[in-house]
Amino acid sequence: MIAATAGKAPYVLDGLLYHATGLSIEEHYTDTGGASDHVFGLMPFFGYRFAPRLRDLKERRLHLLPQQDAGALLVGLTGDPVAVGHVADHWDELLRLVTSIRSGTVTASAMLRRLSAYPRQNGLALALREVGRIERSIFMLDWLRDIDLRRRAQAGLNKGEARNALARALFFNQLGELRDRRFENQTYRASGLNLLVAAIILWNTRYLEQAIAGMAVPPETARHIAPLGWEHISLTGDYRWNTDDRPPVGQLRPLRTPTSLLAA
Repeated sequence: MIAATAGKAPYVLDGLLYHATGLSIEEHYTDTGGASDHVFGLMPFFGYRFAPRLRDLKERRLHLLPQQDAGALLVGLTGDPVAVGHVADHWDELLRLVTSIRSGTVTASAMLRRLSAYPRQNGLALALREVGRIERSIFMLDWLRDIDLRRRAQAGLNKGEARNALARALFFNQLGELRDRRFENQTYRASGLNLLVAAIILWNTRYLEQAIAGMAVPPETARHIAPLGWEHISLTGDYRWNTDDRPPVGQLRPLRTPTSLLAA
C-alpha cells in the first residue's frame, strides 16, 4: 500500500525488483512523476534501461564530463559538469547501497526517500545524483534522436494506463475509493482487486494465444496486443456459477467470430 500523496519515483525500483514473477525486464517506462536523478543513477546497477517520458525535457540540462566540449549545437543546453571526483570518492558507498538493495536488507523506496530527505551536502546522495545526471543526459540524447525509443515508451505507458482503466472498471461500487479505515482492510481490498485484474488478464491471454495462432498474426503485430480489455466480460448484474458448460480440463471454450468478419 502506497499513500496517494506519495511521489512515484522512489517506488519505481520496488516494482522492478520485487514483482515476484519470472519476468526478465530490460526496459522500463514511466511518466515524469516517476523520474528523478537518483532513480536514473540506480537503474544501471541493476541492469535496467530507464526510459521515462519527461514532460519538461526542453527545460532540463545536459551534464557533460569535465573538460568535455559541448559543441555548437549543445552549448545552450548544458549545465554544470559532472563531479566525477566526488563520485569516485563515494564509489564504495554506492556499491554498498546497491548491494543492500539487491540482497533485500533494505528496500529501494526506503533508501531513495531517505536520500532525497538528506541535506544537500550529504556525500552519498550527491554522488548518486551525479551518476543519475550522466545517465539522464545520455537518455535525453537518445530520446531526441531515436523515434523507436519514443514509440516504445508511449506504447508502454498506454498499456499501463489500460491496466489502470481495467482496475477502475472493476472497482465500480465505490468508484475507485478505499473507504476502509484500517490498513489491514485496505490491504485486503487492494489484494482482492489485484486478484480480479490478474484473473481477467490470464483469461484474455489464454484466448488471445489461441486466436493469434489460428489467424497467423505476425510477431511484430502480436507484441502490440495487450490482454487488458474487458468489453466481453459482464462486470455488473447477476452472477451464475454454472459448471454444466465448463470445458474439459486443458481445453478452452470455442472462439467467437465477430459479426463484421462474417459479413465480409
